[in-house]
Amino acid sequence: MSREPVLEVRHVTGGYRTPSLFGGKNSYHEVLHDVDFTVYHGEILGLVGESGTGKSTLARMILGLLKPEQGEIIHHTPRPQIIFQDPYSALNPAYTVEWNLEEPLRIYGKYDAAERKRRVREMLERVELPEEYLTARPDELSGGQRQRVSIAAALIRRPRFLIADEPVSALDVTIQAQILRLMRNLREELDLSYLFISHDLNVVYQLCDRVLVMKAGRIVEQGTIAQVFDHPQQEYTKKLLAAAE
Repeated sequence: MSREPVLEVRHVTGGYRTPSLFGGKNSYHEVLHDVDFTVYHGEILGLVGESGTGKSTLARMILGLLKPEQGEIIHHTPRPQIIFQDPYSALNPAYTVEWNLEEPLRIYGKYDAAERKRRVREMLERVELPEEYLTARPDELSGGQRQRVSIAAALIRRPRFLIADEPVSALDVTIQAQILRLMRNLREELDLSYLFISHDLNVVYQLCDRVLVMKAGRIVEQGTIAQVFDHPQQEYTKKLLAAAE
């Protein structure tokens, strides 16, 4: 892992606005408070915390779907792609796997039909699915197979940085291990970096190089896996680790 940054989140404070019921000013809900960290080239950085603590809001901000009220987010690569917890969020269930993988390339408009089909088949092979799955629809696949297709869809335009938002939480333990192994292999093969969001500390321990601990929209602790898991400094981190045992 190098010390070259792929993403810098600099003292970000922000949240979201909801429309007023009576036509007045939109209500502002602050979720993130002075969040500050860097993702480095080649690393898998974990982000952990209980539900509702702001992890997904942070992901939406990094993706450009929300704007910070204060601070800045600096991308050193093109904007990341995202792997969702639910593959149906990324796949159109009405179409085949081939259509779902080829559509981002059609929208991109840079490749002819032959090159698009070549890239689709190459990416399907990288996520360890045979070519016959190209004609299947998402509802004909198992949960693990759908997540492999979702990963392929996130990678089809060759991003260098991925956000993985609870990508294995809906899978059983055996399939989780297979997907985590795949993500590690893809990091090496495609020179990827990840921000891996999870509430499951056991999964983070298996996969990540460093970890951020978020509580109520603040990063309360961060360090290498060994530092945070073996020598936690904050009571909140100790509580999360105890609950995971």
